[in-house]
Amino acid sequence: MSEPVVIEEYDPAWPEEFARLGARLRGALGDVAVRIDHIGSTSVPGLAAKPVIDVQISVRSFEPPDAYRAPLEEELGLVFRPGNPERTKRYFREPPGSRRTHVHVRRLGSFSEQFALLLRDFLRRHPGDAAEYARVKRRCAAECREDRAAYVEAKDAFVWEIARRADAWAQRTGWLPGPIDA
Repeated sequence: MSEPVVIEEYDPAWPEEFARLGARLRGALGDVAVRIDHIGSTSVPGLAAKPVIDVQISVRSFEPPDAYRAPLEEELGLVFRPGNPERTKRYFREPPGSRRTHVHVRRLGSFSEQFALLLRDFLRRHPGDAAEYARVKRRCAAECREDRAAYVEAKDAFVWEIARRADAWAQRTGWLPGPIDA
């Protein structure tokens, strides 16, 4: 059984935690990381979330993997998760005993990289949509507390609705990803 799904009120310390981690990542990766961004719910001020810091590292290429994998594993102690089913990223987790962190390495300009940034930027600029998303997450967490996969599936339709809204907003405004976070 996985750990329970818990949604917490927004914590203003989350951006500070990302900033410290982002600086360490930038120091370890240098220009191998074109972008290092705080993504996911903890990156949206005011949004309730699982207390997991999500980081997206944008690289020009997944090859050679040692260009990013060695610094992440050897210098920062992150754990590579080779069994990740999402082929559009290389996925790392926190060192054992450390704060829960997800590090997503994605190709610069790829759909998956842009999608994460678009959702983040949209929710940051649309607090009503972020509040609606928080309500959905709380309801799904209450219904699926002991089943993380079911929780993700339960909120999936709403995430795609937010993606539709974000895409329409991006087309209206000519959205481009905001400044690099770290």
